[in-house]
Formats: sequence, structure tokens, C-alpha cells
Amino acid sequence: MKEFFKYVFATVVGVILSVGVFFILFIAIIVGIVSSLGEDRTVLVDNDTVLYLNLDQPITERTYSDPLSELPIIGDDGRKSIGFTDVIKAIKSAKYDDNIKCIYLSVSSPNAGYANMREIREALIDFKTSKKKIIAYSEVYTQGAYYLASVADKVYINPEGALEFKGLSSQSMFFKGALDKLGVEMQIIRVGTYKSAVEPFIDTKMSEKNREQVTAYLSGLYKTFLSDISKSRNISTDSLFMIANDYKIQQPKDAVKYKMADGLKYKDEIIDELKSLSGTSKSSNLSTISINDYAKNVIMESKGNTNRTKIAVIYANGDIMGGEGDNNQIGSERVSRAIRKARTDTSIKAIVLRVNSPGGSALASDVIWREVVLTKKVKPVIASFGNVAASGGYYIACAADSIFVQPNTITGSIGVFGMIPNMQKLFNQELGITFDGVKTGQYADIMSTVRPMTAGERLIVQTGVNQVYDSFITKVANGRKKSKAYVDSIAGGRVWVGTDAVKIGLADRTGSFEDAIKAAAKKAKITDYRIVEYPEMIDPIKALLETSTDKIKVYYAKKEFGANYMIYQQVKEAISKSGIQARMPFDIKVE
Repeated sequence: MKEFFKYVFATVVGVILSVGVFFILFIAIIVGIVSSLGEDRTVLVDNDTVLYLNLDQPITERTYSDPLSELPIIGDDGRKSIGFTDVIKAIKSAKYDDNIKCIYLSVSSPNAGYANMREIREALIDFKTSKKKIIAYSEVYTQGAYYLASVADKVYINPEGALEFKGLSSQSMFFKGALDKLGVEMQIIRVGTYKSAVEPFIDTKMSEKNREQVTAYLSGLYKTFLSDISKSRNISTDSLFMIANDYKIQQPKDAVKYKMADGLKYKDEIIDELKSLSGTSKSSNLSTISINDYAKNVIMESKGNTNRTKIAVIYANGDIMGGEGDNNQIGSERVSRAIRKARTDTSIKAIVLRVNSPGGSALASDVIWREVVLTKKVKPVIASFGNVAASGGYYIACAADSIFVQPNTITGSIGVFGMIPNMQKLFNQELGITFDGVKTGQYADIMSTVRPMTAGERLIVQTGVNQVYDSFITKVANGRKKSKAYVDSIAGGRVWVGTDAVKIGLADRTGSFEDAIKAAAKKAKITDYRIVEYPEMIDPIKALLETSTDKIKVYYAKKEFGANYMIYQQVKEAISKSGIQARMPFDIKVE
């Protein structure tokens, strides 16, 4: 009888959970339908309006139309997001909009890479040429937040707040100890002294070669960071270095003392200043519009452009993998199909390949590379690199006519590696599971993950990795018009910062995304055109129906692990990253 009740209870719980999931899906679909009805509606911009620039939200490559974002289990924790290109378009539009009187820049901890933040900074600097003011205010500024805020005419901080300014650091996570405890051995085959993506699985600290390259590119990033702030705040880079190195900013008043902030104010005082700048009386409410709503207006206006002459922007964002991928992954089928479509469309005169990727599958990278080569024969292809375009991310773009980088783009990492986990100890000693079987050939079970590789198998995989690397550097040499020996000398998996990439010939020039578009137009000899974007965005409702179970699992995993969720996620990904990869070191994080 007890077992019967257990079975009934389990069944009832299962039914309740299933009903709950379907109820969530039903609500999500209704939300999607309602939200879609208002997608084509513009937001009225009143006279004397302040543009509210909230840059704490996720700043992605493209603005995703996600009506489910307010549902925390299946959306993005209830947060909105916006594409950096739409932020720039909106700022540019606001420069000429008589109804927009000033910008209120609110940022504490931006969710964006430094290269994209630099493009936003440049747009804000251009906005200031209109003589309209930018006011920045926050209770707390992280270094990334201050990097953005430093362009403002006035930078204010809460009297009890904080401004972080201490220099950049980069820390890597090493999994070897955890894998040892699990009984998992990562069998590594690689080419390249600097191919440090494998180090977390075979060591507990950085190799000297890896430390050398991280020191080099971090120094490059810091140089750009200090130089940009120096120009905006009129403080020498040497002084800024000293302020950070000696940790001079410990209290809000220190930020004012060293001229990194213009005053200590509370929010009500900021509102009064914004009213004054916008010509609003103190007794009236301040008229504001968020960057998200204002960007929608700009997007709607651009839809009215029916010019038949077009430049296609093809976004390659995320890890590179075979198949379709999604909005945050580069699926070789989806992206190569988009390039092919743009190539065969006679109204499209040039292509800008926008890359923001640490790499991934070498085979998938090659599939996309081939389409770039074929397209280059027909029309101009210009590559624009975002925060990172490394390894496979560089592979797919190396054949472009020209490559644009930001000074703080991370690129290069031309190298290949293979990882095959050996989980024999985990199964045998930890779980008590053993394996036995038969095979018709010596290598019929090559790549088995339940035993160590044989010497013969290792030789086969190493030969394959060597061939992929040789093909990689050959294609880079052909695309960049360099000798193969020279490319090999700057490859080996080494990561470079954008300014150094230009010096050694991996990129052509530093420049913004918009600069890349202008270069494409110039090469195509066109002056009047409109932009079309590929690949088409995946419908959020469709994506929900396909991935709702995974999203619910992630939601509960985050609740279970809390602050340790990222560690859990990285260990999980580490074990799953097997096969031949063209990928940069995992999760380079600069703080």
C-alpha cells in the first residue's frame, strides 16, 4: 500500500509540474501576442525631453525582440536588452532631434565588452558636438561604468557612493583539480605554444607563454582605457595610472579631488539639474524617454527607407558550431546560408561581416569561410570585429577584403586543439561501472571516452589537428597576402589586442562598425543605400517552444547554485568541449 501511495504521489506531482509548464507557455504566448501588437507603435517624444541612457542592461550585438523578457523563468530574468548598434543609431538621431535637450547617462555595472563600449563612447562624444549636454550620475561606478561615464560633460556620484578605479585584471579558472576529483582526464592534442585554451584542463596555473600573452593584451587594453579617459577628463595618462596604481579613489570625495568626478550629489539634485538643462520648470515633471523606446522610434523610421541599393550586415555572434545555431550562437548552416543569400541578391552591393566570437568548431568555421571566399569574388566583403574575434572567429573573416578592429578588440588566437575526455576512472572507481565489447577494426572505437587513447589513436588525432592548423594558417596567409611562414610566426594560438593586430597585419585598420560600413560602400562605389541585416532573427515564441525545458532547468540551477552557478556552468562546458576546436582561451574576463 505504501508503494502504491508513493506512485500516486509521484504521478500527481508530475502532472502538476507538467500543467505548470504548459500554463507558463500559454501565458508566454499570450504575452508575445499582446507585445507584438505594439511593436510597430512609436513612442511620442515631447518637447524638452531628456534621453535616459540606461547602460546597465545587457548590451548585445543586435536588439532582440523578446516579449518574454518579463517572465523570469523563460525570459532573461526580467531584464530588457538592447543592441549596441541601436544605441549608437539612437544617440546619433538624438543629436539632431530638437525635442531631445540632453542625455542622462545612468550606468553602474555595464553588461558589455570594452570594444562595444568604446563605440558607444565615440557616439556620445559626437553627440556633444551638437552643444547638448550629457550628465552622468550613479551611486556606484565600476571601472567599465566610469569608462562610459567619463565622456559626460558632468560626472556626478552619490555622496555615500563609490568609484572603482584600480587597474585591469584578468583571471582564468583551472579545472584540473575538479576533473581529478571526478576521475576525468582530459587528453589534449594541440598545435601552438600559446594555445592556452587547453591549460585549464591540464594544469592548475598559467604557463609562462600564456602569462606573456595575457600580460601583453591586458596592457594593450589598459593603454586604450587610460588614453580614452585621459582625453575626456583632461587628465594625463601618467596621472591616471598613478591614481589607479596607488588606489587613490577610496571615498567619493577622492574622485572629486582628483578631478575624476565633478561633484557629489543626490538624485533629487540631479533631477533639478536635468530640468534646468531641458528648460523644464522646477514645478513640472521631467519629460524622459528611455534609450530602448527611443531606439524603437529610430528603427521604425529606418523601415520607411525603400532604397533598392543595399549593404548587408551579417552578424556572426557567439560560439561557432555546426547546424543552425541560434541568436547567440553561430550556426554554420544559418550564417553560411545568410552569406549565400546576400551574395546572390543583386540589389545587395556589399557585405559587412560583423564578428563577435571566441571561435569554436574548426569544421563549422571552414564552412563559413568558404562562403566568404565565394562572395568576395562577386562583391566587397568588409569585416568588422567587436569585443572578440579570435581563433574560429578570425578564421571566418580572414578572407575579407578588409578587416576593421577597435584598439581594444581581442583577436588572433590562430591555433587548433583537440580534447578527448577519458572518464574511465569516473565510471570504474567512482561509479562502479565497467565497459566491455567487440569491434571489427583496430580503430573502430577511436575517440572512446571510457578508456585512455592508444599511441596509434593519439597519432591519428594529432595528424588531424596538424592538418587543420596547416589549412588555417594557409587560408590566413592567402587572405592577408602574407607568407605562410610569417603567419605561423604570429599564430601558434597567441591572442592579440586590436592595435597590435593592425601592426602585425592581422587587421587593416582601427575603426568603428560604421567605418566598416562606409568602407564597404566606398569599395562598392555607392553613396545612397540602406542597411539590411542577416541572418533573420529567430522568433522568440518558436525559440521558447524549442528550449523551454532547458530554460527552466537553467532557472532552477541558478537558484540552486546561486553565486557559484558560473563555476558549475564552466565545469559543465569544459567536459563537453571535445573534438577539434579553433577556439581562444576559455572565458577571458577582464575586470
